[in-house]
Formats: sequence, structure tokens, C-alpha cells
Amino acid sequence: MHEVLTAGEYAAIAGSITLPENAFINGAFRPAASGKTFDTINPATGKVLAAIAACDCTDVDFAVSKAKEAFDDGRWRSLSPNERKTVLLKFAKLLEENSHELAVLESLDSGKPVRECQTIDVPDTIHTIRWHAELIDKIYDNTAPTGANSLALVVREPIGVVGCVLPWNFPLLMLAWKIGPALAAGCSVIVKPAEQTSLTTLRVGELAHEAGVPAGVLNIVTGTGKDVGEPIGMHKDVAMVSFTGSTLTGRRFLRYAADSNLKRIVLECGGKNPAVVMNDAEDLDLVAEQVVSGAFWNMGENCSATSRLIVHASVKDELLTRIGAYLRDWKMGDPLDPENRVGSLVSPEHFDKVKSYLDQAITEKLSVVYGGRTDKSIFVEPTVIDGVTAESRLFQEEIFGPILSVTTFSDISQAIALANDTPYGLAASVYTGSLRNAIRLSREIRAGVVTVNCFGEGDATTPFGGFKESGFGGRDKSIFAHDQYTELKTIWIDVSERSIDEAIR
Repeated sequence: MHEVLTAGEYAAIAGSITLPENAFINGAFRPAASGKTFDTINPATGKVLAAIAACDCTDVDFAVSKAKEAFDDGRWRSLSPNERKTVLLKFAKLLEENSHELAVLESLDSGKPVRECQTIDVPDTIHTIRWHAELIDKIYDNTAPTGANSLALVVREPIGVVGCVLPWNFPLLMLAWKIGPALAAGCSVIVKPAEQTSLTTLRVGELAHEAGVPAGVLNIVTGTGKDVGEPIGMHKDVAMVSFTGSTLTGRRFLRYAADSNLKRIVLECGGKNPAVVMNDAEDLDLVAEQVVSGAFWNMGENCSATSRLIVHASVKDELLTRIGAYLRDWKMGDPLDPENRVGSLVSPEHFDKVKSYLDQAITEKLSVVYGGRTDKSIFVEPTVIDGVTAESRLFQEEIFGPILSVTTFSDISQAIALANDTPYGLAASVYTGSLRNAIRLSREIRAGVVTVNCFGEGDATTPFGGFKESGFGGRDKSIFAHDQYTELKTIWIDVSERSIDEAIR
């Protein structure tokens, strides 16, 4: 599964794949009711990959009706936990058997380096499905301490029809983060992939059905945010929406909930994540390696990307030198060549946004220490910009590209203030040799995930989500993710021998 092939082998797979084009609803591929399509583009080449079904509210209504029908008749939710687990483990096995195909599809559709798809995205997707499958029969309900005359059960029940609205930066992995616990809980699911990256989601829907997920339980509805995302958000038969994407769009889902049926909303939104490097950091080579990985993995198109290096002034120059040494290994080019670690950005429109921050650095007369070059109006070289102040757009705004801003501090209180000086609070990393500093920084930085002496997001066992404008309503990953796809029910049973009249009194 983790085996990395040659560029020629990946190219051969790319040439032989039959690309999915239609929405996957009620266990079958279906064109949009309108017959309309939209092109999905290989961003690295600009070539059209496929014409994808451009669904709208009619298709959403149909998918939701089939999902509700499946939920109401219990074909999935009423299975025993062990039966659902068996199906999801088979699903994970099919993903594993098709891992090379999925890696190529992901790379073609998004511009991501195929090596990352093969060694990170696909394996983590499979692990996530397996982890939640294994958890199904290990979550216990509760009883309350009521005394001898009553029995109180506190049980979890699947919430109903769930909408999962995905981003374009990690199509496979974000899909797994949502459908893993949703399916494990017994929900029926409507997935809206980002219109830029629909291919792997469609293929995964097909594999899930092949594994035994019943028709109507997992549906993939392709299209734009206006035509598909909004109808999901407004639909009165959708009980909950889990969304990953921009804070701006996340706000819309809160409005949709308020204007429809007060559906539950869980948001994982933007980030402007700091790496705080103290002057007592013990291994600047390790720091440099981790900062480079955090900033430029997936071309910086990562909500938890290290986008702000907040470094003690006394170690800044030495750290930047070592960062430069590690950047030599980050080759930019054809995403299907496993030798390249930097692929294309997802679209020309996103390229223009990212490039505007390079232009802003010139306007502010900042120092571009490394990188700064672009290629073919779609590739951006990993870039390090020094001298960025807290007032700069480069410090405050989510760039979502391979640009790392550098800001210095002189004491730990200033470092904490700088780290917290944005509207976001998704992730942070701290580098220090002092346990006291590590604890203080971890506690006082307002972020949902804080890593110490490393970059990361934890693993499948740890919750992921943000403070402030980075998140709302719940968490992805871990046992806590299951809470948002279930409702708590109290069942109170009178077991006394009293008469009805006595019980009423």
C-alpha cells in the first residue's frame, strides 16, 4: 500500500483509469437531473480530465429522500455494531487494494505530489476508516445513578441524514474524517465534494457500495456550493452538516441552519498557524526540518500549515540558514513524478490569490529570503519572507499557499501575544528545551492543537478542530467525533412496585 512507484508507472495508471463522471446516488452512478456538467481540470497541465455531473437542488432532494428512506427503514442503522464494523473493514480493504489508483486520481485532480498521496493521504484515509470501524462495538452507553425504584439509560442514537461538505485540499482524507464516524454511528450520508476535486470521492462511494454499504446510505452529489452546498444546508430533512473549508463559507452554514430546521453544524475552518521557536530550542536542525515540512507540505494548501514563524531574535539567522538547507530537497514540478515534493496549486484562481501575497511582500519592501518564483501561472516555489510585522496581511490573513512569514520576538510573553494575534486558532507548534516553557506556551496559545518540538495534527485517536474563527460545534477525528453524529437519549424506566397513583404523587 505504501509502495511508491516510478513516474512511468504512475503515468501508465493515469492513462488507463476510467474516470468517474456522474453523481453516486442510491447505490448507482447517475447524471444530473438537468443533464448539465462541468469540467474538472488537471491543474498541473490545464487539461480537462472529465465532465462531472453538475447537480442542483433537484438532485439534492432526490439524494436526501433516498438517504432518509434508508435511515427510516433501518437497513444500515439497525444492523448490529459488529455487522456495520464488518462492512466498513471490507470497505477499508477495498481502498487498500485500489490504493495506487486512488493516489493517481488524487494527484491528477488536485495537483498534489503523487508521493504524498501514496504515502500519506491514501494510507491515512484507510487507517481512519479502519479505526472508526473498530470503534463501533467499543463505545458503551451509560446508566444514571437513580436508586432502586428506577432505571435510567443514557443511549446514543444516530442523528439521521448527515451532509458532509468537503474542501479541495485533502479530498480523500477529509472524506474519511467525516464518513468514518458518520457511518460507524449508523447515519445516512450526503457528501458534496469540492467541485475542483470530485474524482476520488466518487470512486470511494462506489467502493463503499461494493463493500456492502447499502444503497442510499452513502451518496455523492457533485456540483457547486451554490447549487449543492446551499440546498444541503437548507434542507429540512438533513439533521446535521459537517463542513471543512473557509471561515466565510462556514458562516453561511450557520445561517442555513438558522433559516431551516436548526440542524447541527460542525465547522472546521481556516487557520493562521504559528511555529514559536524559543532561544532554548535544543536542535535547530530538527526545528528547521519540522518548520519546512509544516509550511510547505501540500504546497501550504493546508488549514493547519505553519504559516507564521515566530522566532526568538537571537536564533533567527541560524535557523533561517538551516531552513535554506532543507529547502534544497523540495523539488517543484510534475506532480506525477515521485521525485517532486511540490506540485501545482489547485487552480489558476487560487494561484492569483497566493501570488498577491508575493506582490504584497514587494509592496511592503520585505526580505524574500528563499523562493518567491512562480512557474506557468500555477506553480509557486516554497517562499520564506522575513521582517513581517503583526500588522501585515502576510501575518494576519490565511494565504493557503507555500509562503512562510518570519517575525521575531524577545521574550515569551511577546511570543504568546504574537501567536494569538489573529482571528484564528486552529493549530500551533512550539520548540523549546524547557519543560516550563513548553507547558506555558501550550496552555496559553489559543489553538485546538498544539504540538511540542514537532509539526503535526496528532493521529486518529486525537480530536482536531479550532478555537475562535477556526472552528465551531465539534471536532473531527477521535472518539469525540462520534458525539456529533449521534443524539443522546434518556430512557427512564420505573421498576418500583408502587401504584400509578402513588407514582404520580
